[in-house]
Parts: sequence; structure tokens; C-alpha cells
Amino acid sequence: MAAEPVNVKEFEELAKQALPKMYYDYFAGAAEDQYTLKENVEAFKRITIQPRILVDVSKIDMSTTILGYRTSSPIMIAPTGMHKLAHPEGEVATAKAAAACDTIMALSFSSNCTVEEVASSCNAVRFFQLYVYKRRDVSALMVQRAERNGFKAIIVTVDTPRLGRREADIKNKMITPELANLKGLISQEVDSDKGSKLEAYAAATLDPSLSWKDIAWLKSITNLPVVVKGVLTSEDALKAMEVGVAGIVVSNHGARQLDYSPATITVLEEVVDAVQGKIPVLLDGGVRRGTDVFKALALGAQAVMIGRPVIYGLAARGENGVKTVINMLKDEFELTMALAGCCTVKDITRRHVKTEHDRHRCRI
Repeated sequence: MAAEPVNVKEFEELAKQALPKMYYDYFAGAAEDQYTLKENVEAFKRITIQPRILVDVSKIDMSTTILGYRTSSPIMIAPTGMHKLAHPEGEVATAKAAAACDTIMALSFSSNCTVEEVASSCNAVRFFQLYVYKRRDVSALMVQRAERNGFKAIIVTVDTPRLGRREADIKNKMITPELANLKGLISQEVDSDKGSKLEAYAAATLDPSLSWKDIAWLKSITNLPVVVKGVLTSEDALKAMEVGVAGIVVSNHGARQLDYSPATITVLEEVVDAVQGKIPVLLDGGVRRGTDVFKALALGAQAVMIGRPVIYGLAARGENGVKTVINMLKDEFELTMALAGCCTVKDITRRHVKTEHDRHRCRI
């Protein structure tokens, strides 16, 4: 029997063994040369932690509040599509694991389980991720269903006017199952005899005209807070505040959209400085260790969102795999806090990390 995984990275190999090649490549892959995919992880390694010693760390409290909702730690589940490709129970298994870990889950617009199935599966705080389609009525209906079923925020993904070039999906002629939420609302048949069917479907449905003015439309159809996901610059962070969003996710879509866009952790501080604490900033991309969570918080993130590791846990071990991944990260984060001399998440400050920029400034 193979040794049990001792960190979340080891779940990737288990997932690779468990999944058909097409589906593993879909989850693991990214855009073009996959430079940004590697950088999302590597950039964390260039940040060092500056611990404080002789602090009483006999009690560690990892809990925090995100958009007014208390959660056990600043670790959330990022919206990722099509969980049934990883496991037959799909998003319901992921949701149950999140609830058991007292972790907030963002359900993807592209889920294989319906909003209603996920909402009724367990009692937990959940957010809903939205794509804006050319047919606005479809997107509006999904927002209303999420609100009706007790979801607490809408996370609108804004970095996808077109789908990034994911070459593994093109080679594999990636086929995706029907999206349960959209059954009966929109045709999911795609006329394409070459390349990725996912890419062809995205081209037919996603609205490339989406712009800042449309945030007002989105806010007008829901009472839920609207969070914008896909911000990588201070300019866009300021625009997001101007249009009245409730929060920002610093994200490059898991490196699946524009290759050679920056690693998210390298631009986090720029975004945080721009918003000046007026709205919360979350981060996704490349988080694989509890030390990564600590680094993101030290640079101003209120929480991090975990994508691929959750999928790998789900593929390898179902609901229990997702629980294990979340708990591994929580345990590592708690240990990092203790060893760095931080008893609560509020104790984690900018002075607890050094970035490449800091080291360069010291040399001048």
C-alpha cells in the first residue's frame, strides 16, 4: 500500500493515478507555455518569513471574518468547475467537506451539481461564482437561484471575455458533461469537430462585451454583496471600488487565461495598498502550504482561496480527501503562526515577511 500523503502536493500524484488523462490534464493544465502556472507557486518561495521569538503561543486562534461571516480560518475553497469529472458526488462532496471543516466554499457557475443540490446537502456559508453570458437572462436567473438558496455573496469572474488557450484540452479534444444548472435554459450542444469542445462552448456563450458599467447591472439584480474576481493591478482595484464592489479577488484564473500575467502573490500588495482597507482583498493562485497562507495574510489578504488541491483531494479520496486537504493546510497554517509568534490572524503583519522587493531595496 502506498504511503499516505503528508502534504497537499502529494495529492496531485494520487489524482493523476485516479483520473482519466483528459480530465487530469483539464484540471492540472493552464494557458500556453504555463509560465504563470509555475510562477504562481514559485513566487511564494521567494518570500521569507521573519518570526518573532519568546511569544506565548500556547493558544492559537486562526478564525477570521469574511464579508461579515465568521469562519474557522482564512482558507476558502475557490470556485472550480465540473467536480463530477473528479468524483461521482461532485460539488456535493466538496460542500460537505467544507461544512465539516467550517470553511467557506465558492460554488462554480460551471458546477455539475445544481445550486439547489449543493444548498440542501449541508448547512454552511457559501458564495456563488458567476460568469456573465451573452444571454444575460441566464446569468440573472442563476444569481436569483443562488440568492434564493441561501448563498451569501456573488463572485463575478471578470478575466474571461474569451477562454485562454489551454493546449492540453485542444490536444485531448476536451469534452465536458452538461452543466446541471443550465439544463433547460440554454443549449449546451457545440458544433466543433476539432480542438477543445470547452473552448467552442465558451466562445458561444461568454459575453466579451462585459465592462465596468455592467457591475451596476449585476448589483441591480441582487441584494447580495458583489465581489470581483480577476484583479491584478492597482488601477483595476481602484475602478472596482469606484463601481461599488464589496470585495476583490486577486486572481489570474489559476494561470488558465493569460499566460505571462503576473503571479498573484507578486501583485497582492499593490492591490491592497490601492484599496487602503476599504474593502476586503482575497487571493487565489499557487497556495500549496500553510506558510503560503501566512505570507498572503502578511501582505494584506484577508483570506486565500484553494483551487487545484481541493480537486486533487476530491479525485483521490472524495469528500474525505477534500477534508484532509483543508485540514492539512489549516494545521500547517496554525503551526506557522505559532513558530512565527502570532496568536491570531490580526497579529500577522507586513513586518513578518520579506519579499524580493524588500531585499532589493536593502541593497540600494
